[in-house]
Amino acid sequence: MEIIDLLSASPTLLITICSVLGLLVGSFLNVVVYRLPIMLQREWKEQCCDYLEIENTIPDSNDSSAKFKVFNLQKPDSHCPLCNHKIKPWENIPVFSYLFLGGKCSSCKSKISLRYPCVEFVTGLLSALVAMSFGATLLTLALLLLSWSLIALTLIDFDQQLLPDNITLPLLWLGLLVNTVDLGFGVSLRDAVIGAIAGYLVLWVIYWGFKLTTGKEGMGYGDFKLLAALGAWMGWQSLLPIILLSSLVGAFFGLGMIVFLGRDKSIPMPFGPFLTGAGFIMLIWGPQISSFYMNNIVG
Repeated sequence: MEIIDLLSASPTLLITICSVLGLLVGSFLNVVVYRLPIMLQREWKEQCCDYLEIENTIPDSNDSSAKFKVFNLQKPDSHCPLCNHKIKPWENIPVFSYLFLGGKCSSCKSKISLRYPCVEFVTGLLSALVAMSFGATLLTLALLLLSWSLIALTLIDFDQQLLPDNITLPLLWLGLLVNTVDLGFGVSLRDAVIGAIAGYLVLWVIYWGFKLTTGKEGMGYGDFKLLAALGAWMGWQSLLPIILLSSLVGAFFGLGMIVFLGRDKSIPMPFGPFLTGAGFIMLIWGPQISSFYMNNIVG
């Protein structure tokens, strides 16, 4: 393919294109992270009302989306949640519009969360890292989809303690598909299938062991599906490093929140962001980590 040949001959062009694409996708992910949980809550409420055969009332008036009868990833158009100012195209350029507007709405001058440009920047940065690591291949395109999905899951779980099936399940099937057609990731279909099964069962066993011991739920079923998806992409061999790395970082993070910020230890902390972070680390540096583990720990 001429395009792939051109990008292979010019790594700088490839990285630039993936960075810009990542910035644009990051802007869209901000929409997904905010709207998808609300869409799911509306859907669940409608299903409950249908089951109970009661009238589906208007969404909670405290929700800024309550005034919109149609609310999905397309509608309503991007707007300021305070003054309803419709965001113009030039106000929606990733990172640059935030800087140009001074971090404020052009209409009511209310502050825009710094998280929006940060998500865009990080998405662009991680997209460039994927391109640098895997080059101009169809595999890179697939891994970009994986990386963007992990970013969305991280933020949704951090905000809502929710890992939507709308993302985790397609991610699992896509991982199996990628390793079925063999795009050069180096994971056999057998290892991918075992990885998906083992990824789910490992956390399922830990969940029930913890619940039977303490009477409490240590994690949600979304975590099982997320680790199953990571296993489908990277094979069963990646599961132990992902679990160890995510647990270690999660423990240090939680302890730091309790000691330095006075966080109540009884408040649940989402595990998904640590799984996604460990999964991305294994995606980029998996061979080096495995080599270090085999040579210095096992050997």
